[in-house]
Amino acid sequence: MTDETRMTALNTSVGADDGRSLTKCTGDSITDEVEEIKSFEEWQRELRRLSDPSYLKTVSMTELFDSVYQSRPPIIDGLLCRGTYLFVGAPKLGKSFLMAQIAYHVSTGTPLWGFPVRQGTVLYLALEDDFGRLQERLYRMFGTAENGNLFFSVSAKQLGNGLDEQLTRFLREHPDTSLIIIDTLQKVREVGGDNYSYANDYQIITRLKTFADAYGISLMVVHHTRKQKSDDAFDMISGTNGLMGAADGAFLLQKEKRTSNAATLEVSGRDQQDQRLYLLRNEEKLCWELDHVECELWKSEVDPLVEQVGQLMRAELPEWKGSASELVEKLGLDIGPNILTRKLNVNARTLHDQYGIEYSSRHTRDGSRIKLKRMPGKCDDGDGCDGIIESAK
Repeated sequence: MTDETRMTALNTSVGADDGRSLTKCTGDSITDEVEEIKSFEEWQRELRRLSDPSYLKTVSMTELFDSVYQSRPPIIDGLLCRGTYLFVGAPKLGKSFLMAQIAYHVSTGTPLWGFPVRQGTVLYLALEDDFGRLQERLYRMFGTAENGNLFFSVSAKQLGNGLDEQLTRFLREHPDTSLIIIDTLQKVREVGGDNYSYANDYQIITRLKTFADAYGISLMVVHHTRKQKSDDAFDMISGTNGLMGAADGAFLLQKEKRTSNAATLEVSGRDQQDQRLYLLRNEEKLCWELDHVECELWKSEVDPLVEQVGQLMRAELPEWKGSASELVEKLGLDIGPNILTRKLNVNARTLHDQYGIEYSSRHTRDGSRIKLKRMPGKCDDGDGCDGIIESAK
């Protein structure tokens, strides 16, 4: 049986953290088709096993390394990934202005504070505003610039009472959507959802997370802090720890003095480095400007194999095909073909996101067949497509 595992971008699995790989079966010969027919009974047995209520899905370590998982490039490099994030701060602190700023930069694809941004359509549910206030705010912040990729709504239904359907319809009409902002969480809590138990809070964010993961988007939920101080800043999030526990990350906006134009933005997430940004508010435009960050962004070392593949593709554009053994020989490596394939499987996201190379591996009786293809419009420098965020250091 011939299996093909292919890398795709901007798409995630339906399960919250399932991270399932994309596998397609293709027949390259009559022999392969016969093998597929012979395996039909095995396929039926597998189907019965999956439909058993007592079935527990598991993946072995070997299967993990033999699979290629989908790329989830961040919305804002080093700052905002895909998934569900809380954005919290005290009332009337400037959260909505920062939300509008993030929404504008994502919808236009312009860098935010030196952080590279991937452009996508944005939906901003400004549920504590009206269109007149939004108009005045955006005019002061951005002037009369046209932007057909940023959409607003000042009314929406609640979770479990139509919001899911509203957001789904918007995403169907705008499939290039990458960010949805809900301002605020309290406005969309389902009836009776103000029962602040850990289980209830966890369930609310889990429901939003499942939705965001299903569509491969970032979903930012604006929320408030409580008055009690804490050694851990994120313990100040109003409600229980269930909110933070279920979310992929959180942003916390704070001021030492309410009258000050200076603030700190704490960032914490599963897929990114914890960091603290020091911001200054431009009183004329009401935009937040970056003063400095507390520490440099840490960047993991790239596997030398990835760099070698990048060099190969720069020399042999636009595509390379061959067996794993042939690629080992081509790169002059002293490793087994199966080790090469597994290393590439693990680094498939890096190849895609930083080097603009689509990687796929197809298993045959003669070994792995590998395909490397340059994505059009990607850069050719040796540092990858995203580079290092120098201005944010």
